[in-house]
Amino acid sequence: MIGWLRVGFVAATLTALTLVLWPLQSLAIARGWALARRLPVIWHRIACTVAGIEVKIVGQPSQTHPLLLVANHQSWADIMVLGKITPLSFIAKAEVRDWPAFGLLARLQRTIFVERDARRRTGVQADAIAERLTAGDVMVLFAEGTTSDGNAVLPFKTALFGAAQSALRSYKAHAVAVQPVAIAYTHANGVPLGRYFRPLAAWPGAVELGPHLLTFLKEGAIRVEVSFGTPIPFGESSDRKLVARTAEASVRNMLAASLRGHRTEAKDPSVLRENDRALAPRHDAVDIWV
Repeated sequence: MIGWLRVGFVAATLTALTLVLWPLQSLAIARGWALARRLPVIWHRIACTVAGIEVKIVGQPSQTHPLLLVANHQSWADIMVLGKITPLSFIAKAEVRDWPAFGLLARLQRTIFVERDARRRTGVQADAIAERLTAGDVMVLFAEGTTSDGNAVLPFKTALFGAAQSALRSYKAHAVAVQPVAIAYTHANGVPLGRYFRPLAAWPGAVELGPHLLTFLKEGAIRVEVSFGTPIPFGESSDRKLVARTAEASVRNMLAASLRGHRTEAKDPSVLRENDRALAPRHDAVDIWV
């Protein structure tokens, strides 16, 4: 009974919140206001609170732009978790655009929708992502191309990493920062999930969304650890596949450390600053870090 009351409270709160912010966000997107980047952060922070998602952050997002975050992907909850940390937008498969509720939220988040199987359109899609990167938007690529069970990282698909190089053509920077990000769901109601129970939080492909969503929200207290790795400079001469494999290895190591209960690579701030200086553009970039 308590679980169903919790689900009802979350649904009612987020519906009301969406109805209040929807007109303002639509106007902000249409007018190109900076507010369009920040309103989703408010939504995600409230959503995580009412859904009982506790987020622990290890490391920090790079403040260098252009910035492409490359993360593992386990659940619809990943959107809320990353969205509450900093202003950003996502790269999602085209089908998400038409999903009930989730499609609307994705559009209000200024998501870029891509057809992953349309190889002939890869260049066009990469250019669209590059345009947003050069405008100062932090973009998130779930490079596995699907959701996993949360226990391991699937091989990264490399095609859309080309967006980083496309951005260099119109942005006066010598490199784009590609930052690995690991998302690990570690506890439910204070109890470690372990390998067998981690799919409680994860939403792998064969699982129906409705039942999974209800089970997740009934728990009421999910802990997730988000680890930010060392940014990888991606220049004009960089090997796209090598950058992808390097990012994949970093995400895999950070995920494993989080699941073991060890602190992931929380770099000393001076190290991060030094790395950011190495990636810094040659003129002032738009900084949306808050």
